[in-house]
Parts: sequence; C-alpha cells; structure tokens
Amino acid sequence: MGHAVTLVKDSLPTARKTRSAASATAGRPGRRRENLAGYLFMSPWIAGFLLLTAGPMVASLYFAFTDYNLFNTPKWVGFDNFTKMFDDPRWQKSVEVTAKYVVIGTPLKLLLALGVAMLLAQSRRGQAFYRAAFYAPSLIGASVSVGFVWRSLFSDGAIVDRTQSFFGWHVGGWVGNADWVLYSLVALTVWQFGAPMVIFLAGLKQVPKELYEAAEMDGAGPFRKFWNITLPMISPVLFFNVLLETIHSFQIFASAYVVSNTYCGPADATLVYTCYLYQRGFQNAQMGFASAMAWMLLLAVALVTAVLFWSQKKWVYYEEGAR
Repeated sequence: MGHAVTLVKDSLPTARKTRSAASATAGRPGRRRENLAGYLFMSPWIAGFLLLTAGPMVASLYFAFTDYNLFNTPKWVGFDNFTKMFDDPRWQKSVEVTAKYVVIGTPLKLLLALGVAMLLAQSRRGQAFYRAAFYAPSLIGASVSVGFVWRSLFSDGAIVDRTQSFFGWHVGGWVGNADWVLYSLVALTVWQFGAPMVIFLAGLKQVPKELYEAAEMDGAGPFRKFWNITLPMISPVLFFNVLLETIHSFQIFASAYVVSNTYCGPADATLVYTCYLYQRGFQNAQMGFASAMAWMLLLAVALVTAVLFWSQKKWVYYEEGAR
C-alpha cells in the first residue's frame, strides 16, 4: 500500500507538467489567431507610420547631407548645409523670433488656462456652457480662416486699432508694425487656451477638499492654499501642459504664415522657424537645406524636452511623494 502511494505521489508532477504542456500547445493556435487579428487591425496605422512618418524621416535625414532641389539627383555635401545654416542671418533671426514666441506665448497661455480652470472648478449655473465656450477656440484656432480673421482684426483701422486709439494709444495696426506683429500671434495662441484648461480642470477636480478644509482651520488664506496645496497637487498636470504647449509653440506655422500675408514680415518680424524652413524648402527649392533645418528643430525640441524631464524632479510631486 505504501509503495503504491509513493508511486502516485511521484507521478503527480509528471501529470501536471503533461497537462500544462497540452494546454499550452492547445492554446498556441488561439493566441496566434488573436495576435494575427491584432496585427490586422493595427496594419493601417503601421502602414501609415512606415510610409508617412518613418520613411520620410529617414529620407529627410539623408537629404540633410545633400544638395537637393526637388528636381535633380541629390548630391552628397556632408555638413555644408549645417555650416551654411549657422552662418545665415535669416536663420538666426528665425531662431530668435521662435524663442521669443515660445518664451512669451506659452506661459501666458498656461496662466490664463489655469485661471479660467480654477473659476470653472467651482459649482455655478451654466458651467457646461462656459466650458464649451472656452474650449471652442482650441478647435478652430489653428485653421486658415481664423488666421484671416485675426489679420483683419489687427490691421490698420480695424477694431483693435480703433480701440487702442480711443484710449490714446496710437500705434496703428499690429499686422503692419514690425514691433507689434509678433504679439498678435501671441494673442492668437493665448486665445486658444481651451485644451490646457480642460486638462487643468481635470487635475483640480482630483485635489481632495479635506486639504483645503484643514488649511482653512489653520488660518491659511487663498494665496497660501493655492501655493501650498493647489500647485503641488496639480504639478503633474502642470508639467504635462508645459511640455505639450512648449512643443506646440515650436511648431507654429499656419498662423504666422497667414497673419503675415505669406511673407512672414514685416522685416522678418514673424519669421518663425517653420516659416523660414518652408521658404527655403518649397519656395526656393532648397530641400537639402530645409531638411537640415528640420533635424535641427527636432534636436532643439528633444533638448528642451530632456531639460523639462530633468527639472521635474525638483518641482513635480506625485501621490507616492516622489519628485
């Protein structure tokens, strides 16, 4: 009897392994079919990525080291495009204009988005209407038609010109003024604060009300509650918005191109980086130079992104207390 029990015990692991192997073998065709179905559904995205994103990126990297004008065979020139780029005064101007636009426009847009989100976070009548109304400009702000409307608003004798003249500020239309035309683009991007506002609003809804109640019991005022509770609690959302809006600001093109009447002026005042890239690549047929500019923009955005991710350790607070 004891010998039989021992044999049964010894055979149990082997039986379990046999059943496991059998079930694994039986499950492999099902898993393969599931994987095949998943790849089938993903195939349009994969094809689009390879043909419309990855392929053109690899081609542009090659063109960046060539003399290519869209009509002749590319000729390898090494780093000549990058050398000419750094010596080009208009390229330097485009970098200056873009940096100014990013540094001024992005913080103003985020400040307005956060302020409106804090107002909408409070319960009041018509809240859904106000949220939709404030979000609407983000849906249409990047369109060409809005660019034409914006140029009309800031032209000589238009409503902005008449309003500032009424208050004794005689500078004329912003579009034709080299000192002010860039600020019309800043005003346009600030007007499109709806998308970061919605994200801020979602973050504000996650802040526990008990923290504010405890702060009020300790005698904290509105500013201290905002600085010591609201900002730390929404810092991950703030970091996300800063990162996203900074990248978007580097990519500005349509509004600058339309508001400046396609010549990015006057006096190159709205010559943002992508506008100059378009001029060199498609108007002057210097696709090699334009490709080099595009990769420099990619490296600049990657550098800024890396700096932001490095800095988040000092000011972004997560639930588990990590910075």
